Amino acid sequence: MSVPGGNRQFGIALPDYPWDAMAPYVTLAKQHPGGAVNLSIGTPVDPTPAVIQEALTGAADAPGYPTTHGTDELRSAVSNWFARRRGVVGLDPLDVLPTVGSKELVAWLPTLLGLGEGDVVVRPTVAYPTYDIGAELAGATAVAADDLYTLDEETRARVRLVWVNSPANPTGRVLSATDLAKVVTEARALGAVVASDECYAELGWGTWDSARGGESVPSVLDARVNGGSHSNLLAVYSLSKQSNMAGYRAAFTAGDPDLIANMVNSRKHAGMIVPFPVQEAMRAALNDDEHVQAQKDLYRRRRDLLIPALENFGLRLEDSVAGLYLWATAGEDTWTTVERFARLGIIVGPGTFYGDAGRGFIRVAMTGTDQAIDKAVQRLSAARQVQ
Repeated sequence: MSVPGGNRQFGIALPDYPWDAMAPYVTLAKQHPGGAVNLSIGTPVDPTPAVIQEALTGAADAPGYPTTHGTDELRSAVSNWFARRRGVVGLDPLDVLPTVGSKELVAWLPTLLGLGEGDVVVRPTVAYPTYDIGAELAGATAVAADDLYTLDEETRARVRLVWVNSPANPTGRVLSATDLAKVVTEARALGAVVASDECYAELGWGTWDSARGGESVPSVLDARVNGGSHSNLLAVYSLSKQSNMAGYRAAFTAGDPDLIANMVNSRKHAGMIVPFPVQEAMRAALNDDEHVQAQKDLYRRRRDLLIPALENFGLRLEDSVAGLYLWATAGEDTWTTVERFARLGIIVGPGTFYGDAGRGFIRVAMTGTDQAIDKAVQRLSAARQVQ
């Protein structure tokens, strides 16, 4: 007897996870006599600061359910952090929502906004792949564009969400307040939401290094960008990078009061809640600037070593003015460059994972230990001398 629907296939049909394609290059790198140095993935390797660990431990007795909207103390800490570090004054703590890491929000935001078939999600031409996945999960269409005016009128009419990523992953590009204001003006004219992924904002270099006389990386919530209104705007932020909290899944979004209120309600129904101990760890992290600067100084040393080593190896850097990555090209096929690094026992990220515009590029992460970075630099230097 046949069972109705017995041949039905279950599961979501999504593309294969792109990093699986790196397996043969990882294997090749591991064959190096000195072992592999993995500079392909931006996962922190330094210890989580003690102030954060202590806050987590102190909140470990948490028998009750946490609030979806987050504690008053956490949301106030986010508001104060925006004012102190990002130039965003007067953010109402009610307009803040903690999330289970920022990738979760990126993947589910189109769905939480009610997008579906026929709607268009715009993302940068070189971009984090999860922007496309989020559109696909919602049944919407992802379109790559860095300027909404480059889209045809039929597509523009269907734009409902515009992703901005500044500082950008993988390129390290930063959009100025003027650049961001242009995007906001264009999107608002179309009635679209602008979601600004800003999770590398504390890691600006050169002219974007506020600790060394530069300008702070601007937020979409900055009044210079939005004219004093957060309508149809969301800033997305993660503590993974600045505070070594990737394992905590600690992030938040803030902005338009109506959008935040609707997402709080939806997430209550779906049980999408940040655990209370993690909320307390986030609060401690946001209230302490000292550990953020100390971590940035570690990345600064690694960056200062890697840049000349890559350039002397024949690579040219583009953008790379903020964040944890160096975006570089050797003027050849991406996978040729990936293989050349793998033969040195160095694993790097292929630019092709970030869209067609990433062809010919690689992404080199600064998230190796000091010892690993030193080892990579030595190998690149030795290989250059042999050439």
